[in-house]
Amino acid sequence: MWCPRARQAIKYLVKDGRYDYIETGSLISIKKNTKNITIPSEEERVTLYPMDYEEFRWAMGDEATMPLLRTFYDNKLPLTQAHREAMRNFRLYLLVGGMPQAVEAYLETNNFSMVDLAKRGVIRIYQDDFQKLDPSGRLETLFMNIPSQLSQTNNRFKPYAVLGKVDDDKLMEFLKDLEDSKTTLFAYHSNDPNVGMSLTKDISKFKIFCADTGLFVTLAFWDKDYTENVIYQKLLNDKLSTNLGYVYENMIAQMLATSGNKLFYYTWPKDETHNYEIDFLLSHGTKLQPIEVKSSGYNTHKSLDVFCEKYAHIVERHYLIYTKDLKADKGTILLPVYMTPFLGG
Repeated sequence: MWCPRARQAIKYLVKDGRYDYIETGSLISIKKNTKNITIPSEEERVTLYPMDYEEFRWAMGDEATMPLLRTFYDNKLPLTQAHREAMRNFRLYLLVGGMPQAVEAYLETNNFSMVDLAKRGVIRIYQDDFQKLDPSGRLETLFMNIPSQLSQTNNRFKPYAVLGKVDDDKLMEFLKDLEDSKTTLFAYHSNDPNVGMSLTKDISKFKIFCADTGLFVTLAFWDKDYTENVIYQKLLNDKLSTNLGYVYENMIAQMLATSGNKLFYYTWPKDETHNYEIDFLLSHGTKLQPIEVKSSGYNTHKSLDVFCEKYAHIVERHYLIYTKDLKADKGTILLPVYMTPFLGG
């Protein structure tokens, strides 16, 4: 349990100089439990993320895969026969996620139903925290609707469609609390793609992702008491007919954010009723690296092509991230999803 007075006492313990101290707590507790205490100026805040893919492989007892994938990425070589196993290993990460409780449940039971119950336990803790911030339940409702909003054709998050009528100032407060909770990742629209995208971000246009894709998968099947083993097995073996594009997009967002990137996307008109869209934009020095995400082997990339022509003066490398093996197509690098952690360099 978070103890405000213990937090205040850290100031004097640090001054003593004999020990270093690590404090942990949810962002909600840290923000709210500050009444009548002095916040230590000595605190240095560090954001903790779920296990990244390399850490997940370590937990599985595998320290060889990521260095090997890095070598293939650096040399722009396909895995060929090894690709199928690499994708299955990655889908396991996509399903279990990086929350320690879920990973531990998988290692102890090898049972996806038990993994799902562990993830539901984490989500219920989030729900309790959201209720502390907003007893009306609207903040929790925003979080629980992330999968349904992201699965829409235009996957921009539409808070009014979720909450109905709500005061604009109150909505901004909800969204700020949701972003600050670190349970989510926000990607903002860049109105004028350039190196300083924070200068042109549109705070009224955004997507919301779950900070952990394993939790996202469980949220997507929240209507059940638990997500059945058969569903997980079909997902693991790539046999589920459901379009999983939004699940992969959430995972790409998670991996890019974990690597230290701010998340931006860009849309512009194609015709009167359709838009082109770049799913993610990365800054690299004075250049941009646009990314398009596909959940299948479908390797057309019209939006990338048009964007690269429009912004040729600032585009460096450009990527289509998908589920097939690495290859190049007229300057576009078609990258298997498991190599995403190596982007940005």
